[in-house]
Amino acid sequence: MVRPVQHQLHSGFTLVELMIALVVVGTLAAIAIPSYISYIEGMKNKTAIKDIAELSMAIERHRTAQSSYPANLAALGGNLPGTDPWGNAYAYLPIDFDPPANTGDVRRDKNLNPLNSDFDLYSKGPDGLTAKQLTAANAVDDIVRAGNGGFIGIASEH
Repeated sequence: MVRPVQHQLHSGFTLVELMIALVVVGTLAAIAIPSYISYIEGMKNKTAIKDIAELSMAIERHRTAQSSYPANLAALGGNLPGTDPWGNAYAYLPIDFDPPANTGDVRRDKNLNPLNSDFDLYSKGPDGLTAKQLTAANAVDDIVRAGNGGFIGIASEH
């Protein structure tokens, strides 16, 4: 008896199919990764804004209880955020303080007006650099408290 010849079929991907799959995956990654990085930076900004609002309320509570602003953030005690999402310490300068603080250190807006008359509280932002005037290149990404708490957000939006 003669057996019929059976051909084995090898199934697999051709080189062209693999290259098409790689192009599709690469295109999806090129779209998704920048969106993900932007999302993460946005969340860090929101966290810094929330932290500054929380610290601002703690400073106001201290002023109400002690009749003066604290000399530094460590005087607040409690379980408060000490560093921003980028690992930098939050900066604090009491302005309405006895004895008065050095008003030369007060941060200023584009018209050189002081941002606050009670205290400055801000994060140096992702680059960890800052300047006294918000329009300076090193300060535009800072998260600031301005207008005595009326605005808390990115310096470039103030």
